[in-house]
Amino acid sequence: MEPAGPEPSLYTVKALLILDSLGQRLLAKYYDGTFPTAKEQAAFERNIFSKTHQTGGEIACLEGLTVVYRSSVDLFFYVVGGCQENVLMLSAVLACLLDALSHLLRKEVEKRWLLDNMEGTFLVVDEIVDRGVILESDPQQVIQRLSLRAPEPAAYGFVLFDYLSGSSERRDSGDTGQHE
Repeated sequence: MEPAGPEPSLYTVKALLILDSLGQRLLAKYYDGTFPTAKEQAAFERNIFSKTHQTGGEIACLEGLTVVYRSSVDLFFYVVGGCQENVLMLSAVLACLLDALSHLLRKEVEKRWLLDNMEGTFLVVDEIVDRGVILESDPQQVIQRLSLRAPEPAAYGFVLFDYLSGSSERRDSGDTGQHE
């Protein structure tokens, strides 16, 4: 009998990284204990950037891990999986991330726009991967979920005041709070 490979698992993504053109971390999500300390994570990020920032490829094997990556203007995007992971699945996660972010930012993804919209970037990442499990690989579904989450902004920015005073419920019900 042949030795069996590793058990199939839903936990396919070990890390998702966005680095700038100097290799500095803008966003990093590590989903397992492969790199438990910040020091090990930083060393891995330096290593991955040095091996990939000048190459034209999209797939690398590094430190026993499969890495799919792509650059966009002044950013580098990485999806990291185990050595036995399906490269097509990891590539689908990467494509979904880039497509959803370019839709969110309404332009090509670049550092300045990403930093201005970091909250939305984290939401996109969380809609695609949760604790290493791929939840979605269709960017339209991610965009649709995010648009359902985002409430319409209140006129003139009175959201905080309404929240603190509890007046949003009164306004919605037609009661202005003034009695004659």
